[in-house]
Amino acid sequence: MKKIVLIASLVLLVSLEVNAQQIKVVTSVESIVPNGLGRSRIVDAQEEKNFGEYTTTQTEEDNTRNKSKRGDIRVKNFEETKLLNFYNIAGIRFQNIAANDAVISSKLTSMIKDGWELIFVTSGVEADAGGDDGQGIFITRYIFKKD
Repeated sequence: MKKIVLIASLVLLVSLEVNAQQIKVVTSVESIVPNGLGRSRIVDAQEEKNFGEYTTTQTEEDNTRNKSKRGDIRVKNFEETKLLNFYNIAGIRFQNIAANDAVISSKLTSMIKDGWELIFVTSGVEADAGGDDGQGIFITRYIFKKD
């Protein structure tokens, strides 16, 4: 009987630990569009979404397409923090990069103070392809967990 109570207690403890963990993604988007024409922001969703509501499983027997509506996926409550663009009219602006670093550091520090733990960072670039492209972003995703 003691073994059953001990095992049940351990199972309950483990399930509480797993259920209590949250993951949060915060994204910074920094424009690398020439002449300072882009927009740069930190974006932080302030509402949760359940991926299962927008997911279908394709099988050989059932390959019905996903009919979830894009409008239902959109998040209407989010925090948007303005950042500076990497370029201005004169070219690359290192002062803007330093300013963005300071603002991003402030956001990350605030989240850590709120109990979030930074567990992973990933970045990507869609850079100017030359010629008349005129497009480009530097995107970084900060992934946090909280117990």
